Amino acid sequence: MALNAPRSWLIAYDIANPRRLCKLHRFLVKHAMPIQYSVFHFEGSPAHMGQLMAAIETRIDLDEDDVRAYLLPKPLQIITLGRGSIPGETMLLSDVSPSLQTLLEATGHC
Repeated sequence: MALNAPRSWLIAYDIANPRRLCKLHRFLVKHAMPIQYSVFHFEGSPAHMGQLMAAIETRIDLDEDDVRAYLLPKPLQIITLGRGSIPGETMLLSDVSPSLQTLLEATGHC
């Protein structure tokens, strides 16, 4: 896979200060999709993830806060329990999702 190919990432954070928490949340909503309260899905190359993490670093206190980014495997398998914000049969599809390619081919849009 090319180094600049988009990949799926999971970003999770624990921010000690309520003001920094709000600022980081507002920032991430513009760049990634919220999954849970402090968990976001981001799509981008490793270089884009590096740029995003550099921007996050300017918004947190490195001594008090914790932000982590995890590269998600392909194919991605998601198992959920309890009340989720995504309705039952809804799928998260992206340009890096094999399911999207399959759906486009099946509907003649590819």
